[in-house]
Amino acid sequence: MNLTTNYLGMMLKNPIVASSSPLSHSVDSIRRLEDAGAAAVVMYSLFEEQIGFDSYYIDYHLTQGIDSYAEAISYFPDMQSYNVGPDDYLNLIRRAKEAVSIPIIGSLNGASVGGWTDYATLIEEAGADALELNVYYLPANTGIKGSDVEALYLDILTAVREVVTIPVAIKLSPFFSSIANMASCLSEQGADGLVLFNRFYQPDFDLENLEVAPRLVLSNSNELRLPLRWVAILYGRVNADLAITSGVHTSQDVVKGLMAGAKVTMMASELLQNGVRRIGQVLNEVVTWLTEREYESVTQMIGSMSQKHCAEPAAFERANYMKMLQSYRPLN
Repeated sequence: MNLTTNYLGMMLKNPIVASSSPLSHSVDSIRRLEDAGAAAVVMYSLFEEQIGFDSYYIDYHLTQGIDSYAEAISYFPDMQSYNVGPDDYLNLIRRAKEAVSIPIIGSLNGASVGGWTDYATLIEEAGADALELNVYYLPANTGIKGSDVEALYLDILTAVREVVTIPVAIKLSPFFSSIANMASCLSEQGADGLVLFNRFYQPDFDLENLEVAPRLVLSNSNELRLPLRWVAILYGRVNADLAITSGVHTSQDVVKGLMAGAKVTMMASELLQNGVRRIGQVLNEVVTWLTEREYESVTQMIGSMSQKHCAEPAAFERANYMKMLQSYRPLN
């Protein structure tokens, strides 16, 4: 069975990539991911705040919204043991490249052009095979228009694209008013890949202490439906590789993602909950599924259930929404 897939110009041994998480905080952990079967590893993010501000300022802001970012900061070491500078990040990429044979994808997390370009260059020089831009921006100001937010994403991509030669993917949020148009614009602006979707953790209220409190909730397979729908719609319509990074937990999730049109499916929550050995288990189940249905390769099924190839394209749009609501019957 040929499990290989081409993502961001890299031929990967299979379609399961370890997405950005604390599992990439050490060379040993990255090596375990490779041994478990991961085809590539997306590094934990280097945050914009880490590039430009001192450790006290970072400590204050990170702890104020400790679970605002997709990489679940609750899993990070405390600030006293966590090196807030970017040098260790670059050194880790260098050492990881020497220790493993699978691609290492750097990750930058921020909300402005700022120092992204300088560190995008340094990440490339450190040996990263590709770069994922993990844009986190909450437009809470009522004066900020949707077009301003879209322009920010495009400006960051353009600035980074101008200074690096390695492939660049951008991790999208699901909150654009027109996801399809935004995806098309990013592709035209030079994005080699689009990763759907970023999970922005939301604050909760502590009613006992009357405080805003972080509540970390890892993903589950139900969250696959949103990126699955949009990957299926975008497949064949944008000139960029597609990846799913929300809700991938089982072999069925992987198969669904590939059939929708994703080149790779990315795992983090499942590995944090159940260990990195889940990669091998899921891969074995994928092989069994493909063999039983007489597939010869992963490539053969990528996009086979996308909107482009679906016998009922309306299943991804409004007609199916109406049909589903009308078919529901409450219990007596």
